[in-house]
Amino acid sequence: MILLRTQTLWQDILRTTERALAARALLPVPTNEEFIEDHGVRFFVRVLAGLRKKAEARKEQDEAERAGKTVDPFLPPEKDLTVAEVSDTHIAVLNKFNVVEHHLLIVTRHFEDQDMLLTLSDLEALWACMGPFDSLGFYNGGAAGGASQKHKHLQLVPLPLAKSGPAVPVEPLLKRAGFDAKGIGTIPAFDFRHAFVRLPDELWKNPLDAAKRTYDIYGDMLLHVGMTPPASTGLTPQSLPYCLLLTRDWLLLVPRSREHFEDISFNSLAYAGSFFVWNEQQLARLRDYGPLHALKEVSLPS
Repeated sequence: MILLRTQTLWQDILRTTERALAARALLPVPTNEEFIEDHGVRFFVRVLAGLRKKAEARKEQDEAERAGKTVDPFLPPEKDLTVAEVSDTHIAVLNKFNVVEHHLLIVTRHFEDQDMLLTLSDLEALWACMGPFDSLGFYNGGAAGGASQKHKHLQLVPLPLAKSGPAVPVEPLLKRAGFDAKGIGTIPAFDFRHAFVRLPDELWKNPLDAAKRTYDIYGDMLLHVGMTPPASTGLTPQSLPYCLLLTRDWLLLVPRSREHFEDISFNSLAYAGSFFVWNEQQLARLRDYGPLHALKEVSLPS
């Protein structure tokens, strides 16, 4: 059941951000912005410009888990970061170490593993949050898909991703997609296994209908890339790590071979054309190798 007051979500995000910054519960990661031109796309790269608080926090969590302690930042979530109750199964919290401003996490109320496939209730919660403002939703399926936490969480960032250019940097490539009889497309510049689907206009205006439609499409996309679809009941472990991205207009699913290109971690946002690197040396390697070639290295062959 959806509990979210969608008409106030954006103001709730703004108020929670102000409160969390004042309480020092929200710790934004400062970055500099760069662009890399590749195949007619201006790929957006954020380069770390400040303290590595996120990396330090992750190291502390890893050390605690190696010592046998259970560490789950979402059970319970920090009060100062909690934005809203989304449904009877999900809540919305701010990303504590946000690189993107107003980055929202849609978290299951009870522990589910990030290696589990999405459920209808996951997509209902996501679409409820996507309705109030133009945004990009995504899911990092497992550690090799770029997930940094084991507790299942979908993510949402406002669009546009960069101050200039298309709302999603790879949009020029998406326009060249070709589709099969089932409506599942491939993008010529993506020289790796993937599935792309365009959504009907204004589907997003009814979150429950959008969730049902995209849940069925999600199962078809998983089959298309050689993965096991969700079972009719219960939770289904993913058969491969993967990334899923969706906007009001389309879905993109990409199986993953590994998390890192050299020492650079890629999550779902990389397939949208938005990267994060720790330093100028990583930026130079990404520029020299090319973003599309780097994405191919962390994906599966077509």
